[in-house]
This record gives sequence, structure tokens and C-alpha cells, in this order.
Amino acid sequence: MAQKERTGLVLEGGGMRGIYTAGVLDVFMEKNITFDGVIGVSAGAIHGASYVSGQHGRSLRYYKKYCCDRHFMSFWNLLRTGDMVDRKFCYYDLPKFLDPYDYEGFNRSGMEFYVTCSNVETGQAEYIRITDMDKQIEPFRASASLPYVSRLVRTDGKKLLDGGCTDSIPVRAFMKMGFRRNVVVLTRHREYEKKPEHRVMADLFYWRYPKFARALKRRHLVYNKTLRFIERAEAAGRAFVIRPECELPIGRSEHDPEKLQAVYDMGRRDAEACLDRLSGWLAGENPVDL
Repeated sequence: MAQKERTGLVLEGGGMRGIYTAGVLDVFMEKNITFDGVIGVSAGAIHGASYVSGQHGRSLRYYKKYCCDRHFMSFWNLLRTGDMVDRKFCYYDLPKFLDPYDYEGFNRSGMEFYVTCSNVETGQAEYIRITDMDKQIEPFRASASLPYVSRLVRTDGKKLLDGGCTDSIPVRAFMKMGFRRNVVVLTRHREYEKKPEHRVMADLFYWRYPKFARALKRRHLVYNKTLRFIERAEAAGRAFVIRPECELPIGRSEHDPEKLQAVYDMGRRDAEACLDRLSGWLAGENPVDL
């Protein structure tokens, strides 16, 4: 009998749009749906971490509570510290005291957890396995450090930023890492096509890192090519895609708790609507090769 292939969960980012993903993941937790591995990018990594630790409702709870707090995400932070997201508040105060992260739950989960970062010196994506959320907070933080509004995150001799700059949906990379069948949660609707970055801005901001500037200018090409790959993987039975039916009615830096709740509810509804199909897909035979 052929050995069942390992399944993965791939989580796109998108700033506050990622609360859609949080809705999907809470449904997964309610139905005890788990995977061999999880890989998240930016907001996908943030919400994926609470999923791996088994903390149902945590993402929605603290996003709604702190989205209007200027320490959470604001231009005040940017002017004060050089980071739109306050490092101490979001990566120390919040998980340690304000809405404690379950580090032991993370360790017990049995799921491998990876975050995607961009190496600004090489212009390439880095896929970093997180085995200790407490000690590896810097690569985790780097995955969600948006370009232009974040300082470089220096860790393990590397200079890192948001993984979405180089690989927004790392399904191909996860397949190469051994997770041959993947549930992919997107935060853009089916008709979405990414437009080019502002070429001059990339060169001005990152003139010291020309490979990274080039990656930013090519980001739309990589993203749209990945979408076509996901379509082929879905047709071959190697991907199961969950995405919103229409453009989500919030921006990357939304501060309205009611709008966040509405988008979270959209994620829940879409996940619940596909549960029967997903259960069949997870239990299915090995798919064809791409």
C-alpha cells in the first residue's frame, strides 16, 4: 500500500485582510482539522501561530481589542520607532501579558510550523521552521515586517523583511519541502491580479539592496505566476483552495472592529461551506503529479 502523502496548510498574508484567514482557522479548530505542516506569510504567519497553539478565537479577540491602539499599528509608531507595528507591544507585551500565547500548546501540536521571510541581501525567500516560538520571535516578526514601513529585522546573520515580497503564497516551496498536498487559504478573490509595484519607490528605498529592489519590482509577476500554478495544482488534486468570493471590504491597515468581525465571519462561512468537500479531499487517494 502506498504511503499517504504529507498534507500542508499554506496561509497567504495581506495585513488586516488576514482576519479572513483567522475565521477559516477557527472553523478548522472546531472540527479538529490538522495538518502535518503549516507555512504562513506575514499575517498568515500571525494567525497560523494561534492555530498551531490551538487558541480558538484569539486572533479575532486581540485584533478587535487593539486595532485602534496606536501601539498596535499606526503611523505614530512609524514616526516614533521606524516601524509601523510596535515591536515591544505586539511581540512581547501582547503574547506575554495582554493576551497570552500558549507556548506549551504550540510545542504539543505535532504540526511543523514555518514562516516565510525575504532576505534583502539576496532578494530571495527564506523558509524558516519555528520550533520555539518564544526564542525565535525575530524571524516570526520579520515575516510580518512590511517593506517601506518597517526597519530591517536582523537575526542569525541575515537581514529580513516581509515574506510576501518574494513569495506571497509559498505552495510550490512547501511541496518541495515534502508537503505534497496542500490546503491553500488566500485573502484575494479569484479574479484578482496583482499590479506592478512602484518601480522608483523600490529603487529609492532599497538602493543598498538592489536584489531586493528587483524582487519588489517583480513581485506581481511572481504572484500571478503562483496563482496559475495553484490552479494547476487544484486541478490535479494537489491543492484545495479557500478564498473569498469577492474583494474583502477592508484595507491592509483597517481600524474598524466591526469591519474586522464582518471579514472574519466571511472566512468562517466560506470554511463551513466547503467542509464536506474538504473532508473528502483530505481522505482522498494520492493525486496525480504536476
